[in-house]
Amino acid sequence: MIGQDTFISCTPYGIIKMLEAYNIEIEGKHAVVIGRSNIVGKPLSQCLLNKNATVTICHSRTRNLSEITRTADILISAVGKTDMVTADMIKDGAIVIDVGMNRNDEGKLVGDVDFEKVKEKASYITPVPGGVGPMTIAMLMNNVIKATKLQNGIKD
Repeated sequence: MIGQDTFISCTPYGIIKMLEAYNIEIEGKHAVVIGRSNIVGKPLSQCLLNKNATVTICHSRTRNLSEITRTADILISAVGKTDMVTADMIKDGAIVIDVGMNRNDEGKLVGDVDFEKVKEKASYITPVPGGVGPMTIAMLMNNVIKATKLQNGIKD
Protein backbone atom coordinates (compact mmCIF):
# COMPACT_ATOMS: atom_id res chain seq x y z
CA MET A 1 0.00 0.00 0.00
CA ILE A 2 1.27 3.43 -0.90
CA GLY A 3 0.73 6.12 1.72
CA GLN A 4 -1.07 9.38 1.05
CA ASP A 5 2.17 11.36 1.34
CA THR A 6 4.28 9.00 -0.78
CA PHE A 7 5.14 9.88 -4.36
CA ILE A 8 6.51 7.36 -6.83
CA SER A 9 8.06 8.15 -10.19
CA CYS A 10 5.17 8.10 -12.66
CA THR A 11 6.34 5.47 -15.14
CA PRO A 12 7.26 2.81 -12.56
CA TYR A 13 4.03 3.47 -10.68
CA GLY A 14 2.07 3.13 -13.93
CA ILE A 15 3.75 -0.18 -14.71
CA ILE A 16 2.90 -1.58 -11.27
CA LYS A 17 -0.70 -0.39 -11.62
CA MET A 18 -0.90 -1.97 -15.09
CA LEU A 19 0.35 -5.32 -13.77
CA GLU A 20 -2.16 -5.12 -10.91
CA ALA A 21 -5.02 -4.23 -13.28
CA TYR A 22 -4.37 -7.39 -15.29
CA ASN A 23 -4.06 -9.46 -12.10
CA ILE A 24 -0.48 -10.37 -12.96
CA GLU A 25 1.13 -11.78 -9.86
CA ILE A 26 4.41 -10.09 -9.02
CA GLU A 27 5.26 -11.84 -5.77
CA GLY A 28 7.79 -14.61 -6.20
CA LYS A 29 8.36 -13.83 -9.89
CA HIS A 30 11.74 -13.13 -11.44
CA ALA A 31 11.61 -9.63 -12.88
CA VAL A 32 14.42 -8.46 -15.16
CA VAL A 33 14.67 -4.72 -15.69
CA ILE A 34 16.86 -3.60 -18.58
CA GLY A 35 17.72 -0.02 -17.72
CA ARG A 36 19.28 1.67 -14.71
CA SER A 37 18.03 5.24 -14.96
CA ASN A 38 17.05 7.19 -11.88
CA ILE A 39 13.64 7.91 -13.40
CA VAL A 40 12.56 4.41 -14.50
CA GLY A 41 15.00 1.55 -13.95
CA LYS A 42 16.03 2.09 -10.35
CA PRO A 43 12.64 3.14 -8.91
CA LEU A 44 10.87 0.38 -10.86
CA SER A 45 13.28 -2.18 -9.44
CA GLN A 46 12.48 -0.94 -5.94
CA CYS A 47 8.71 -1.08 -6.63
CA LEU A 48 9.07 -4.67 -7.82
CA LEU A 49 11.14 -5.56 -4.74
CA ASN A 50 8.43 -4.00 -2.56
CA LYS A 51 5.96 -6.38 -4.25
CA ASN A 52 8.26 -9.34 -3.38
CA ALA A 53 9.63 -10.00 -6.85
CA THR A 54 13.18 -11.21 -7.29
CA VAL A 55 14.75 -8.43 -9.34
CA THR A 56 17.74 -8.42 -11.67
CA ILE A 57 18.87 -5.09 -13.08
CA CYS A 58 20.62 -5.14 -16.45
CA HIS A 59 21.65 -2.47 -18.92
CA SER A 60 22.88 -2.06 -22.47
CA ARG A 61 26.39 -3.26 -21.53
CA THR A 62 25.37 -6.31 -19.49
CA ARG A 63 27.32 -9.35 -20.61
CA ASN A 64 25.25 -12.41 -21.49
CA LEU A 65 22.09 -10.28 -21.49
CA SER A 66 20.10 -12.89 -23.42
CA GLU A 67 20.90 -15.58 -20.87
CA ILE A 68 19.56 -13.37 -18.09
CA THR A 69 16.46 -12.17 -19.92
CA ARG A 70 15.45 -15.74 -20.81
CA THR A 71 15.01 -16.41 -17.08
CA ALA A 72 12.55 -13.54 -16.62
CA ASP A 73 8.91 -14.11 -15.76
CA ILE A 74 8.48 -10.34 -16.15
CA LEU A 75 10.82 -8.50 -18.53
CA ILE A 76 10.84 -4.72 -18.63
CA SER A 77 12.98 -2.84 -21.12
CA ALA A 78 13.72 0.84 -20.55
CA VAL A 79 16.93 1.41 -22.48
CA GLY A 80 15.92 3.53 -25.46
CA LYS A 81 17.37 1.29 -28.16
CA THR A 82 15.25 0.00 -31.05
CA ASP A 83 14.98 -3.81 -31.19
CA MET A 84 17.07 -4.24 -28.05
CA VAL A 85 14.82 -7.15 -27.04
CA THR A 86 14.28 -9.88 -29.63
CA ALA A 87 12.18 -13.03 -29.53
CA ASP A 88 15.17 -15.26 -28.73
CA MET A 89 15.72 -13.21 -25.55
CA ILE A 90 12.48 -14.14 -23.81
CA LYS A 91 11.04 -17.36 -22.51
CA ASP A 92 7.64 -18.58 -23.61
CA GLY A 93 4.83 -16.98 -21.63
CA ALA A 94 6.87 -14.09 -20.24
CA ILE A 95 5.24 -10.75 -19.51
CA VAL A 96 7.02 -8.07 -21.56
CA ILE A 97 6.74 -4.39 -20.73
CA ASP A 98 8.28 -1.99 -23.25
CA VAL A 99 9.14 1.43 -21.87
CA GLY A 100 11.35 2.45 -24.80
CA MET A 101 10.55 5.45 -26.99
CA ASN A 102 12.56 5.41 -30.21
CA ARG A 103 12.19 6.34 -33.87
CA ASN A 104 13.00 3.70 -36.45
CA ASP A 105 14.56 4.40 -39.86
CA GLU A 106 11.14 5.33 -41.28
CA GLY A 107 10.51 7.79 -38.43
CA LYS A 108 7.86 5.60 -36.79
CA LEU A 109 7.65 5.59 -32.98
CA VAL A 110 8.77 2.18 -31.68
CA GLY A 111 9.93 0.70 -28.40
CA ASP A 112 12.92 -1.35 -27.31
CA VAL A 113 11.15 -4.63 -28.09
CA ASP A 114 10.73 -6.25 -31.51
CA PHE A 115 6.98 -6.26 -30.92
CA GLU A 116 5.83 -8.32 -33.92
CA LYS A 117 8.12 -11.26 -33.15
CA VAL A 118 8.06 -11.10 -29.36
CA LYS A 119 4.25 -10.99 -29.18
CA GLU A 120 4.21 -14.59 -30.46
CA LYS A 121 6.08 -15.78 -27.33
CA ALA A 122 4.84 -13.41 -24.63
CA SER A 123 1.69 -13.98 -22.61
CA TYR A 124 1.31 -10.21 -22.25
CA ILE A 125 3.14 -7.42 -24.08
CA THR A 126 2.75 -3.65 -24.14
CA PRO A 127 2.74 -1.80 -27.46
CA VAL A 128 4.59 1.39 -28.30
CA PRO A 129 2.88 3.77 -28.60
CA GLY A 130 -0.15 3.20 -26.42
CA GLY A 131 1.17 0.97 -23.63
CA VAL A 132 3.18 2.45 -20.80
CA GLY A 133 2.88 6.08 -21.97
CA PRO A 134 -0.80 6.55 -21.06
CA MET A 135 -0.14 4.92 -17.66
CA THR A 136 2.68 7.41 -17.04
CA ILE A 137 0.30 10.28 -17.76
CA ALA A 138 -2.39 8.77 -15.52
CA MET A 139 0.06 8.44 -12.62
CA LEU A 140 1.25 12.01 -13.19
CA MET A 141 -2.35 13.15 -12.75
CA ASN A 142 -2.63 10.92 -9.68
CA ASN A 143 0.46 12.56 -8.17
CA VAL A 144 -0.84 16.07 -8.97
CA ILE A 145 -4.14 15.31 -7.21
CA LYS A 146 -2.28 13.79 -4.25
CA ALA A 147 -0.01 16.85 -3.99
CA THR A 148 -2.96 19.22 -4.17
CA LYS A 149 -4.74 17.34 -1.39
CA LEU A 150 -1.63 17.41 0.78
CA GLN A 151 -1.09 21.10 0.14
CA ASN A 152 -4.68 21.87 1.12
CA GLY A 153 -4.83 19.52 4.10
CA ILE A 154 -7.45 17.28 2.51
CA LYS A 155 -7.58 13.71 3.83
CA ASP A 156 -8.87 10.77 1.79
